[in-house]
Amino acid sequence: MSSKALYPGSFDPFTNGHRSLVERLLLVFDNLTVAVAHNVRKNTLFTVEERIEMIRQTFKGDQRITIDSFSGLTMDYAQKIGAKIIVRGLRAVADFEYELQMANMNKKLRPNIETLFIMAAEEHFFVSSRAVKELAALGGPIEHLVPAHVAVALRERMEPH
Repeated sequence: MSSKALYPGSFDPFTNGHRSLVERLLLVFDNLTVAVAHNVRKNTLFTVEERIEMIRQTFKGDQRITIDSFSGLTMDYAQKIGAKIIVRGLRAVADFEYELQMANMNKKLRPNIETLFIMAAEEHFFVSSRAVKELAALGGPIEHLVPAHVAVALRERMEPH
C-alpha cells in the first residue's frame, strides 16, 4: 500500500529547515506532495513559480516528491490529490497553538484527512523564512540556512537596484 502525504506552505523562501522536514518525511511516506500556497494576503518576496522552481532544484530527480501549487482551502487540495495526511512542521509553542487551531478546523471540514505535526530538527529549530529574509536584507550570512541556489536568488532579489 502506498502512503501519500501533503506538505503545504508558502515556502518564501524554501529553507534548510523545510528541506530537512521533507527528507525526514520521505522516511515515513512513499509519496510526498510539497505544495506552494497562493495566499493573496501574504506579501511574498518570490512568485509562486519561483518558489516551485527553488523546491524543484533542491530535490531534482527524486520521483517520490511532487511539487505543485494550489489556492483555496488546503483540505480541498488534499482531497483532490488523494492525500490522507497533511503534514505541518513545528518549531515553537506559538507554532503549535496556531497549527492546532488550523488542524481542528480542517478536521471539521474533512474528517477523513489527518494532520500530522513534526518537530523541526534541532539545528533548524530557529530557522523561519521571515528571519532568513530579514537576515538577507541586512547583508547577513544566509548560506547555512537555505540551499545554495536559494541563497543566490535571495542575494539577487535583495540587491538595491
